[in-house]
Amino acid sequence: MCVSSTLGPQLGGIEKGEDLVSSQVVLYEQRDRLVLITLNRPEVRNAQNSTLLYALDEAFSRFASDDSAGVGILRGAGPCFSAGHDLGSRDVDYDVSFSRRSLWWDHVGKAGAENRMAREEEVYLGMCRRWRELPKPTIAMVHGACIAGGLMLAWSCDLIVASEDAFFSDPVIGYGVPGVELFAHPWEMGGRFAKEFLFTGERIDARRALQMGMVNRVVSRDELEEQTMALATKISSMPRFALALAKKAINQAEDCMGRRDGEDAAFGLHQLAHAHNAETTGSPMLGVDPARIQQSGVSQLQMPSHP
Repeated sequence: MCVSSTLGPQLGGIEKGEDLVSSQVVLYEQRDRLVLITLNRPEVRNAQNSTLLYALDEAFSRFASDDSAGVGILRGAGPCFSAGHDLGSRDVDYDVSFSRRSLWWDHVGKAGAENRMAREEEVYLGMCRRWRELPKPTIAMVHGACIAGGLMLAWSCDLIVASEDAFFSDPVIGYGVPGVELFAHPWEMGGRFAKEFLFTGERIDARRALQMGMVNRVVSRDELEEQTMALATKISSMPRFALALAKKAINQAEDCMGRRDGEDAAFGLHQLAHAHNAETTGSPMLGVDPARIQQSGVSQLQMPSHP
C-alpha cells in the first residue's frame, strides 16, 4: 500500500492564514507500515514557520491514530533536513492565529514577554514534547543542514540516521539566547560537548555526531533512504505495544535523570534572554539581523533572502 497526501493546518480565520493553508508544506506518504513525513519548503531549506509546524503536528497525529502505520520517518525535501526556524522568508507568520494544541492562550495581540512565551510554549517546546511522547517509533532521516530548530525536530524523534553530508549546529548564542527552545543538548551529546557546541556555534559533521551518541547511524547520501527504510521495516515487525512501552520506559528514565526539568529551566532562561535583549537593545535577538544569522549557518547552501 502506498498513500500520499499533503497537509496544512486549520487556521483561525485570519486572511494571511487563509492564504497559507493551501500551501503543501508537509507531505504524507504511507508505504505498507511505514509513513514518510516530509518537510516541504525546499526553497527556504525547510525553514520552519508556524504553518509548517502545525501541519507537521497534523501529520504526526494522523500517523499516531492510524493502526496500519507502524514507524514514522521524518525527512526534508531538497538540499537539507531543516535550516531551523523561519527568520526571514516572505512567509514568516508570527502574527497568525492557529487552532491551539496546548492550553496556552493565543499569542496574537499580546505584548512583550507574554507574546513570545505564549507562542514558543505552544509552537516550539510544546509541540516537540508532544512528538517525543508519540507512542510509535519515529526516525529522523537527516541530510545536509540540521540547524537550531532543525535539531529540535530531529531530537523529537527516537532515532537519527544521517547521511555523510549532514551537519548539525546551534548558533543562536550569536543573537543573545542560550540555545534553542527545546534545550536537550546535555542529554543528546553530553555536557562537555554541549558546551563546546553552544559556546562556539560551530557545526559538527555526522561522524562526530555519531561519536557523541547523538546519531544512531551514518550512511552515504545515496543509501540514506534505503538504509533508513530497512531499519524502519525491521522495527515495524516488532510488537506494537511492546515498542510503545519500551519507548515510554526510556523517555521516563531520561526525565527521571532530569531531562524535562532541565528543559523547563533552560526554556525560562531562554525567555529571560529575549526579555533582557529587548530591554537593552530594543530587539529580542540582541539587535542582530536573524535572517543574516540563518544565512550564515547555511552559507554553502545559498539560502535565499526575501524582503
